[in-house]
Amino acid sequence: MHITIILVAPARAENIGAAARAMKTMGFTRLRIVDSQAHLEPATRWVAHGSGDIIDNIEVFDTLDAALKDVDFTIATTARSRAKFHYYATPGELVPLLEEKGQWMKHAALVFGREDSGLTNEELALADVLTGVPMVADYPSLNLGQAVMVYCYQLASLMQQPAKTADVSDEFQLQALRARVMTLLTTLDVAEDVKLVDWLQQRLGLLGQRDTAMLHRLVHDIEKNIAK
Repeated sequence: MHITIILVAPARAENIGAAARAMKTMGFTRLRIVDSQAHLEPATRWVAHGSGDIIDNIEVFDTLDAALKDVDFTIATTARSRAKFHYYATPGELVPLLEEKGQWMKHAALVFGREDSGLTNEELALADVLTGVPMVADYPSLNLGQAVMVYCYQLASLMQQPAKTADVSDEFQLQALRARVMTLLTTLDVAEDVKLVDWLQQRLGLLGQRDTAMLHRLVHDIEKNIAK
C-alpha cells in the first residue's frame, strides 16, 4: 500500500520543509499540498535539508476532495474534542488497521490540517478514520512538522513491508459501500440524523475486507426488498 501525506493549506514554508524532512527520514516519499503555495518559498528547502526530491515532486490541489480522488482509505488528524461522534484512533492503532487495509487497497492518505485551525468539519467528513496524538492536558498541541514526524515514525514499519498485489475488484469498495449506505439512509428517511450518520460513516472505515463484502450483500438485499 502506498501512503501519501497531505497538508491542507499550510501557511509556513518552514513547516512544509520540516514535514518533508520527517517523511524522508522515515521512508515516505509522496507529499500533496492543498490550497497553498507556501512550498515555493526558499525557506521550504532550507529546512527540508536532504529531502529536496520530496519537495520537487509535491502535487498541488485546490481542494482536499480533489487530492483524495485516487485514494482508497483516508485518515485525518484532529484533536479529540473535534471528534464528537467519530471513532478516534491513536497513531499506534493505525498500524494494524493499515496492515489489514493493505491486503485489499492500494493507496492510503494521512491528512494534516492548518497550523492554526486544523481541518474543517467538511474536510473531516471526507475521512474514513480520525486520529490524534494523545498529549498531556496542559500542552495540547504539536506543530505541523512534529505531528508529521510522530506519524511517520509510528507508521514507518509499514513502508518496510513488501508491496502486495491488491485485488482490483476490491478497489474503492469501501467508498462504494459508503455511498450505498447513504442512499439507503435517505430512502429510509433517516439521513438527517447527524449523530447516526456520523457514527456509521466513521465505523465503516474500520471494516475489514470480508465484512465490507458482507455488508454490501446485506445492503443489496435491503435495496431489493424495498424496491418490491
